[in-house]
Amino acid sequence: MVLSSILLGIFFLIFFLICLYSGHFDDFESPRIRILIDDIYYYNHNNEKEKNS
Repeated sequence: MVLSSILLGIFFLIFFLICLYSGHFDDFESPRIRILIDDIYYYNHNNEKEKNS
């Protein structure tokens, strides 16, 4: 039981490292877009509060 847990953990670690080094988790688009979306959300949210007051 312990041996199977260790082997499963090693398998997922190797799989994660392969994905990490192959660039699977690289995301260059989202941070730029997320900044714009956050600004628009907070701007609209604050304007709605002022209109409702």
